[in-house]
Amino acid sequence: MALPLLMIVLGLLILVWSADLFVEGAAAIARYLGMSPLLIGMVVVGFGTSAPELSVSALSALQGNPGIALGNGYGSNITNIALILGITALISPIAVHSQILKKELPILLLVTLFAFAQLYDGEFSRLDGAVELIVFVGVMAWMTLQGMKQHRTDSFEQDIETELEAHAMSAFKAWVCLIAGLVLLVVSSRMLVWGAVSVATDLGVSDLIIGLTVVAIGTSLPELASSVAAARKGEHELAVGNIIGSNLFNTLAVVGLAGVIQPMSIPPDIINRDWPLMTLLTLALFAMGYDRNGNGNINRWEGIVLLVTYAGYTLYLINTVVSN
Repeated sequence: MALPLLMIVLGLLILVWSADLFVEGAAAIARYLGMSPLLIGMVVVGFGTSAPELSVSALSALQGNPGIALGNGYGSNITNIALILGITALISPIAVHSQILKKELPILLLVTLFAFAQLYDGEFSRLDGAVELIVFVGVMAWMTLQGMKQHRTDSFEQDIETELEAHAMSAFKAWVCLIAGLVLLVVSSRMLVWGAVSVATDLGVSDLIIGLTVVAIGTSLPELASSVAAARKGEHELAVGNIIGSNLFNTLAVVGLAGVIQPMSIPPDIINRDWPLMTLLTLALFAMGYDRNGNGNINRWEGIVLLVTYAGYTLYLINTVVSN
């Protein structure tokens, strides 16, 4: 089992580093092409931080391991809200004032509920996957149009512009980062999936559990790094925006692409355990971050509640493995 564990560790390290490389290159190129900071933040950076989930889930589906694909998508959503926002709120209470984010929060909740309609019959077909991808394109188009209407008037865009200026690079370097990051994403994903499947086989546990835990945490590391960095700089809108954008991407694009590649049966645990928790956490995020008066705030006590919830969920999964 030593080699599979080594592949998981190396795969995760290279995956996170290559995703960061890819994001920086893509964001710089987009800026050279004249794309607005807001559009870069929503589309380019949002895609980049979810690139690990996308590459791992696509490869898992191609290799006939749908449990890793589903566990990675929904497990990353649970990790993003409970673990990452919990840690971020402990570092610095997160103020949520952006009008854009307040429009995105209800959309995330609706998309989470929409996911159940795709899962409840126990089968996820290519048609289900295609529908999710179409909805994803529609949601991104709507969010982009809404953002452009508030061009240069929203604090979210100002945060993004500050980040882009801090990571300026030449066009040549940007293309090198983009191509190298993309290649390394594919290679590291293969390493990670092979290691995860091997460990699951050796331990006799389902690939769903591995996807919900090890893989989900590993592929969510870019969101953790970017959210913590944003919170420490006081760029609260970026911290929340990273999580909302990533969860939208995971729910629709990551799971949708996996379904298009390989139709799959939905394990009952996804419907009875993982989706309900994902929905409750999304409702909690909505309740904590939304305020009609524009004073939404995720404080340290709420961060502790999120972390305790994640710890309880993880211990429950571990107990499930041990009891079996």
